[in-house]
Amino acid sequence: MSAPTDSSVSSQPGPMLPELRTLGATDIRVTSIAMGCWPIAGITTQGVTKPRSLATLQAAFDAGINFFDTAYCYGYEGESDRLITEALGHVRDKIVIASKGGIQWSADRVQVKDGRPETIVRQCEESLQRLGTDVIDLYYLHGPDPQVPVEISAEAFVRLFEQGKIRSAGLSNATLEQLSAFHRVCPLSAYQPRYNMVQREIEQSQLPWCRENHVSCIVYWPLMKGLLAGHYPREHLFPPTDSRHKYAVFQGQEWQRNQDLLDELKAIARRCELSVARLVLQWTIQQAGITSALCGAHRPEQIQENAFAMAGKLNHETLMEIESAIARRDLP
Repeated sequence: MSAPTDSSVSSQPGPMLPELRTLGATDIRVTSIAMGCWPIAGITTQGVTKPRSLATLQAAFDAGINFFDTAYCYGYEGESDRLITEALGHVRDKIVIASKGGIQWSADRVQVKDGRPETIVRQCEESLQRLGTDVIDLYYLHGPDPQVPVEISAEAFVRLFEQGKIRSAGLSNATLEQLSAFHRVCPLSAYQPRYNMVQREIEQSQLPWCRENHVSCIVYWPLMKGLLAGHYPREHLFPPTDSRHKYAVFQGQEWQRNQDLLDELKAIARRCELSVARLVLQWTIQQAGITSALCGAHRPEQIQENAFAMAGKLNHETLMEIESAIARRDLP
C-alpha cells in the first residue's frame, strides 16, 4: 500500500484515532506505527523488567497502536509472546499480531535458521499456544534458510493458511528472487526489511516489487537503533560491548556524514515543532509503499513518543527539504 501524502503538519498529538492501512490484499487493517516486541524479550536490551514490559505494551495500545510484532525466537522461552498475552489478551479482537518462524535457539543459546516445513508448522503451533489465540494475523518466514529452498518453506505457510492457523503470510530479510519464489507458492501479504533514511537499498528492487504485487512493506530500524532519533551526539563513544559497532553507519566517515544529516534534521524538526524521532518516523511512513514502521520499545515513554508520528503528516515542502538533506548526505 502506498502511504498517503498531505499538506498539513500536526505538532501536537492530542486525542488520536489513527489512520488504518490495509495489509496487502487482505481485509486486515493496521496502524502505520507498530510495536516491535524484540526489546521486551530482554535478551539484548539492558534493564528490562516484566512490569515495565507489560506497561509498555499497554501504553502502545492506549496510544492507538493496534499492530504488535513478535517472533518464535523473541525470548529463549517465548517471553515476548507470553507478555503480549498477559498485557493484551483481553483485547485480542482489537489488535493485529504478527509473528515469525524459521529461527530458533540452540542448546547453547545461538540463533539457528531452520526453514523446514515441519519446523515452521511446529513453531507456529507453539506460538499460538503462547499467544493464547487460535490464529496469527500475519506470519512471516523470519529469514530464508540457506539450506532449504524458500519455495519449500513456503509450502508450510500454505498448509497453515488452509488449516486456519494464520490469516496471511509474510517474508522477512529476503532478496528479490526469494520474494518472487515464495510468492509463487504462497501469496505474500507483507515483506519485512530494514529501511531508514541512511539504509534505503530496498528502493532499488524489493520496494517496487512490493508495490507492483500489492504486498505491504513493514519496515524495521526506521530510527536505526537510535541514531536517527538524535540520541547520540557526534562525540559519543559506544562501549566495546555495544552491538552498534557492527554497523558502518556508526563508524568513521559514515558516522560523521550521518551526524551532518542529523544537524539538518534537527533544524527542520525545530521549525516543525516536532522531535527528530517523530520527524523521521513521519517521513518513513509517508514513503510510497511503506505500510507500517516497527518501533522497538521496552519503556512506555519510548512507544508513546513514537506513536505520536501517527498523528500528523509532513507537508510537501518539508518532505522535499528532508530529501535534499539526505541527498547531500549521500554525496561522495
